[in-house]
Amino acid sequence: MNDMTFVERDVDTNEVKIAAKDVQVFYGDNHAIKDVSVEIEDKTVTAFIGPSGCGKSTFLRCINRMNDTIDVCRVTGDLRIDNEDIYDTKVDPVQLRAKVGMVFQKPNPFPKSIYDNVAYGPRIHGLSKNKTDLDDIVERSLRRAAIWDEVKDRLHAPGMGLSGGQQQRLCIARAVATEPEVLLMDEPCSALDPIATAQVEELIDELRKRYSVVIVTHSMQQAARVSQRTAFFHLGSLVEYGATSNIFTNPVDPRTESYITGRIG
Repeated sequence: MNDMTFVERDVDTNEVKIAAKDVQVFYGDNHAIKDVSVEIEDKTVTAFIGPSGCGKSTFLRCINRMNDTIDVCRVTGDLRIDNEDIYDTKVDPVQLRAKVGMVFQKPNPFPKSIYDNVAYGPRIHGLSKNKTDLDDIVERSLRRAAIWDEVKDRLHAPGMGLSGGQQQRLCIARAVATEPEVLLMDEPCSALDPIATAQVEELIDELRKRYSVVIVTHSMQQAARVSQRTAFFHLGSLVEYGATSNIFTNPVDPRTESYITGRIG
């Protein structure tokens, strides 16, 4: 693993954006997440790594309350963004999801035009006063997702007509269009080819200047390339969390070392 390149700028210099304390998640009788406590920084890419079924995606979905959509799911503990308890009964999950954008494993553009995919969120959240405003938001979001130059002449063509990598960048544009503060990415490159993956990874590095980015990835090389901090999950527990280079080159917990060297997983 010593051939990895680490992106370790600005570690430990940013404010805490997301703070979890003793978070537990139950699916019926299944205890999926056990006592997770972690502080995730702003303007930083944090990678969640670990074997399949270890709880990393489940915990990611706690951050924008996506688990609310599962009847048998119960979340306990304290989870805050900017020190606001996001599970407080006063918090509207729809408004929360405007603040906490999400990009999924498989690109999932709406069956609408490229323009309408990006305009959807700003329209429902009332973020634009008029058509000119909306045009500006769409262009700015597509530029942030590094896809504007590829689609600017066909904004009214179907989003589903784009290539897989372009669709994923369109989904990123859709996620940033509501001006979120946090961007969650659940294995955003697993369905992409190596060239599209490299484009999305480059984009993630750019996005962290503006957002707190949390990415779930099965690829340790990807975690090393894009993140400044890494959390290793195993069997529903957060085993170790720290600067990415430390996790990969000098892990404290033997389970982390076993995973990184390929002995468990």
